[in-house]
Amino acid sequence: MTPTARPDAPFPRVTGVPFDPAMFEDIRVNLSATERRAASLTTRRSVKKDHQAAWLAQAITCIDLTTLSGDDTAGRVQRLCAKARQPLRADLMAALGLDALTVGAVCVYPTMVGHAVRALQGTAIPVASVATGFPAALTPLPLRLAEIRYAVAEGAREIDIVIPRELALTGRWSELYDEIAQMRAECGAAHMKAILSTGDLRTLGTVYKASMVAMQAGADFIKTSTGKEEVNATLPVSLTMVRALRDFRDLTGQMVGFKPAGGLKTAKDAMAWLILMREELGVRWTRNDLFRFGASSMLGDIERQIEHYVTGRYSAAHRHALA
Repeated sequence: MTPTARPDAPFPRVTGVPFDPAMFEDIRVNLSATERRAASLTTRRSVKKDHQAAWLAQAITCIDLTTLSGDDTAGRVQRLCAKARQPLRADLMAALGLDALTVGAVCVYPTMVGHAVRALQGTAIPVASVATGFPAALTPLPLRLAEIRYAVAEGAREIDIVIPRELALTGRWSELYDEIAQMRAECGAAHMKAILSTGDLRTLGTVYKASMVAMQAGADFIKTSTGKEEVNATLPVSLTMVRALRDFRDLTGQMVGFKPAGGLKTAKDAMAWLILMREELGVRWTRNDLFRFGASSMLGDIERQIEHYVTGRYSAAHRHALA
């Protein structure tokens, strides 16, 4: 059954379903057809002028503004949160007729969650934390589960877990389901995004199957990448995952979100992935409760493109610093 909610209406949270390999084991993904369809997305539709500005403003609301560096500090996180509160300059907001605009979330390491929560007090912006041995997921399961509990206790309202790629690469789907289900249980009320690290999964068929298993286990979102792999978000991989989302919705009635991450840097990237969601799943999947970008530098280029729309001139990139 397909939900019939209005585009802006809330919907029930994902509950997952019992493990059922019949939902994915016979699936085959045609690589050349997937690549052709992905390539056509940005050539068949052109969004210009007022419409482009509106789409870019919408893209800002879907950004998980992220810092995942080994030299992160409380000060860096606080500056990032200040940008999250006001991602677009006041004069550009006024020119677009916008009263308020924020990003979708701020994403940090678990030990940075407390700093982000305090910096975002008084806003509705959630703090997301990576967990489960990010980015490799090669620590023992009890430690990965403990990391989720720590991040939630610190105030994270969203948890980005990483699947152990070995289980997907060797087809141990029931084991993968069990681990993800335990992670979902530890998240409690915090929404869980399952990072598939698609650049490590080698085939689109494996990407589809991993997507299905994560959704069966209760993932609220499926996410392409950690941003640390050699290959991160691509349109063919994203198309495969989005088709899995659609199939899961048709089979279960449950609506799961999607988050491309890694390598997304420009306003053009934002437009391409919004077009993908609009073409394949409809307008409802372009809202930030079902769609996010894992990105930071993208925001500066979006702001630059919006300034060009408002003034007719391109400004220097340094005028749109992230923080």
